[in-house]
Parts: sequence; C-alpha cells; structure tokens
Amino acid sequence: MPDEYPDSWYFLQPGTVIDDYIIERPLAGGGFSSVYLARQRSDQHQVAIKEYLPRRLAQRTWGNDVIAQSEKTKSLFLKGRKLFLEEARLLTKLRHPNIVEVLNFFQANSTAYLVMTYDYGMIMNEYLKDKGGALKEDELVPTFMKVLEGLKVVHGEGLLHLDIKPHNILIRPGGDPLLLDFGAVQPYPSVGRHKIGKVLTQGFSPLEQYRPDGHIGPWSDLYALGASMRMSLDGQAPPPAPKRAKKDLLIPASKAFRRKYSPHVLEAIDKALSVHYRDRPQSVDEFEALLQNPVEV
Repeated sequence: MPDEYPDSWYFLQPGTVIDDYIIERPLAGGGFSSVYLARQRSDQHQVAIKEYLPRRLAQRTWGNDVIAQSEKTKSLFLKGRKLFLEEARLLTKLRHPNIVEVLNFFQANSTAYLVMTYDYGMIMNEYLKDKGGALKEDELVPTFMKVLEGLKVVHGEGLLHLDIKPHNILIRPGGDPLLLDFGAVQPYPSVGRHKIGKVLTQGFSPLEQYRPDGHIGPWSDLYALGASMRMSLDGQAPPPAPKRAKKDLLIPASKAFRRKYSPHVLEAIDKALSVHYRDRPQSVDEFEALLQNPVEV
C-alpha cells in the first residue's frame, strides 16, 4: 500500500477506535477519501481502511463525525455516502491474487468505511525509479499480464476501474503486482449511477473520461494500462489525452524503443494508447492476445 503522510486535520488520530479496528496512522488522502493503516482488535491483524470524506462537501467534527459542510452540500454528501456503500458491496465480490481484496465495510462516525488487505511493497512509480526508469521485457510483460488477469475479473463483474496508473499498482516482494484504489470504480454498462466527482489523471486517463458524453468502457481501462506500460519503458508519463487529440506528439513506442523490446509488445502498447477508443483493444482478452502474439502485417 502507498505510505504517504499527508498533513491534514481531516484524518483520524492514531489510537482512534472504529468498529473492531484501531487506527495506527494515515496512509494516503485524496479529494474523496482518507486511507489508514489499522489493526483489527480481535486478532491484531493489520488492514487498510478507507474512509468516505469528500473534502469539498464535508468536514470532521471534534467528535470525529463526518458531516456536510452546509445544507447546500448535504444532499450530495449523502448521495455519495450511499454510492460508497453500494460500491463496497460490489467490491467484496472481487477475488483475485492481483487485485486488492475488500474484507469488510461498515458505517460509523456518520460516514462509511471500507476495510482492505494491507500489503507491503513498493508503488510502481518508485519501483521504476529503483529500476533506472524502465523495466526489461522479461519483467514488463509478465507484470502487466498479471494486472490484466486481475482487471479481467473486475470487468467480468460489470465494473470499470477508471484510475489505473503506476501510482495504483503495488509491486510486492518477488515482483508480484497488486492493483489498488477502486475509488473511481463505476458499473459498465452504466445503470444511471454517477460519481459525485470525476477522477482524472493527466497522461493516464483516456479522452472519453474528460468528456461528459464520453463513451466509457473496458477500452478506457486499457488506455490507462497502456499508458502505465509506456511509462515502464522510459519512466515518462504520456502527454494528456486532450493534448494528443489536438496534436499528437507522442512518438509511437514501436519507433522509440524498437531496439529494446519485441515489435509485437510495442505494437500492443501503441494500440492500447490510441486516442480514439474504437482503435484500441476492446477487451482484456484482445489486449492479452496482442501482447502474447506477434502482430500480423
């Protein structure tokens, strides 16, 4: 899990007890949630706990309750809390060695909590730096094939991750990857449920995620995964998708790295990074086939 210590009073204090867990310390925080390292009181097992706390809608009281900032934000806060719990129920169905496991969810402090396994390792951003900015092909392909197998389970449950990036991939001891952070997850096809906010990461989010009417699907996750693979070639994130749509200055991987990696691997990455979704692999199976087999000309 990420090990970041954000400086914010939004976080619960170490030693705080919620449900059957004791908070040890903050791990990370974003616009919609806070994440903690915690310990289960019954068996002292360490877990990660995500707390629903949308910064622009809510605040914490001295008694640790999370409440809406005003009457104007109350309805959005309550709607978001409901969606958080609905998604928690969906995530408990996901079981795969390469995706973070959701163990439990509950309500406390007038908000909602998601309990996940806590795994030790190095976030891929840092792992790449440790590797000199790039992965060799004999590590690159097996690592992302495992991520793809986990993603296949996510898509099989009718869900999209929508925030795949090196920061959300943990490399555990031995090199085994773990896909993290399902805070942006959405059902596919859409059933009319929409997030309170939109998660966008420059360089990794596809063009359709920037547009209110964008056609989001499995191909959207594959763009983000292709961008993560591209960064694993040289340590650089691709340009943001909207800039590429106006003028694409990204040199294809098949040209930039042709002497370092197999042609079919580079062609697969290029295809996943196509600006327009119709030009990308449409499913995990299709992308896996491209990575495993030379592209026929």
